[in-house]
Amino acid sequence: MPTTFTHKFDTPTFKGTVSVNTGLFIGGKFVDPVEPATIDVINPATGQVITSVAAGSAKDVDIAVKVAKEAYKTSWGLKVPGSVRGRLMNKLADLIEKHTDEFAALESLNVGKPFLTTKAHEIASVVATIRYYAGWADKIQGKTIETTDQKLAYTRHEPYGVVGQIVPWNFPLSMISWKIGPALATGNTIVLKPSELTPLTALRLADLVIEAGFPPGVLNIVNGYGMTVGQAISENPIIEKIAFTGSTFTGRKIQEAAARSNLKVVTLELGGKSPNIIFDDANCDQAVKWATRGIFSNMGQSCNAGSRIFVQEGIYDEFLTEFTKVTKELVTATGDPFDPSTKHGPQVSQIQFDKILGYIDSARSEGATVHVGGSRHGSEGYFIEPTLVTECTTSMKIVQEEVFGPVAAIIKFKTEEEVIEMANDTVYGLSAAVFTENSSRAIRVAHALESGQTFVNCFNSVEKNMPFGGYKQSGIGRELGEYALDMYTQVKAVHINIGLKL
Repeated sequence: MPTTFTHKFDTPTFKGTVSVNTGLFIGGKFVDPVEPATIDVINPATGQVITSVAAGSAKDVDIAVKVAKEAYKTSWGLKVPGSVRGRLMNKLADLIEKHTDEFAALESLNVGKPFLTTKAHEIASVVATIRYYAGWADKIQGKTIETTDQKLAYTRHEPYGVVGQIVPWNFPLSMISWKIGPALATGNTIVLKPSELTPLTALRLADLVIEAGFPPGVLNIVNGYGMTVGQAISENPIIEKIAFTGSTFTGRKIQEAAARSNLKVVTLELGGKSPNIIFDDANCDQAVKWATRGIFSNMGQSCNAGSRIFVQEGIYDEFLTEFTKVTKELVTATGDPFDPSTKHGPQVSQIQFDKILGYIDSARSEGATVHVGGSRHGSEGYFIEPTLVTECTTSMKIVQEEVFGPVAAIIKFKTEEEVIEMANDTVYGLSAAVFTENSSRAIRVAHALESGQTFVNCFNSVEKNMPFGGYKQSGIGRELGEYALDMYTQVKAVHINIGLKL
């Protein structure tokens, strides 16, 4: 029988006990993997083991897929009205909201996110996203299309059936909500793999799926490594559609596996190297605040982090002075995620910690200046000081590659034409931002940037009802908003003869 992990929190911001079943969640219940194996889950603030969870294999994925297929055919999908699906989704959202503190505490413990920020923003966003898609569940519809008076022609938007979903470690519960929301609303059943680094909130969510009353097999969660569970989901011939958020490198592997197996439809939300452009006429105070949010929120571990900050020469000195002050203040607010004064937590793992420091060393060796930070913070855990790097050129590794950490590369520019060229000089195209008080320039530059979303006088102000996705190697397809519903439905054209004769 699967074990249960229980943790007693006694912190300044949260006191309580949280229990999480550590098994695989298949067919509406927790089970042991076919081949016994576990994965250690680490607290990034200390580097110590929190607990161990069951590690699945391809055999467990096969079982989960068969269960999900049966649920699709008998108790979900087109067998269940959208109004019923929406009611269950709303109940799930209510339960998550009821247990907000628990979910925030698990994210802080497992991912290192500051508790108060996670509670106020991330968990609230999860609830809102699921409610948003619950509202769409009974509004999935096609069109009646006029052809001739002797034919009735219409379309149906039908679910794929079983879909596979692989979510990352940086926003575990948020990314789950982005994926299960549109998938469940449109009638699909799901086999989901959380990151092996951060599985705790996914497993806690499984308890609420049971409590909400979802039929067994509608949502299945298989913990495990990408090379086993992730690959099995990508290759399984019954899964018709797969959605993945993570690195471009892994996204390529998933797309290859999907093509080799059964030509799965693929949605990929991948890496980024987002430009943040600040013109001379920008409101400097606001630009600094949004730039801080753009690069340092979630400790820089965000695919759409504003990691390349282009500052026009007329405002460069003022911006750098103010941005330096804010960054140094953030260094002093780095520490225990459960401390109410903490604004900046640890990186998620030793591997990520080492990778980020390697990029900072690379910047130094290529001639850039580490203006603020650039070192480990404290003596335990995976803390890195918020870092500003100046004197950068566009060819440097730190400017071209995704660091995925609290490191901003600051580059001075002269003209609008020059900065558009530099901003687009990347294989990525996820997000971008423009700061200017000139509305014509704002629109002109926003349209010229090669990115899936461009923010004007703000950064990473993502909305649940606006599409999110990238250009170029930042991905395929869109999440969030009505656009995400199209990722989980296939269009059937129906032609009914009401008068044609041969």
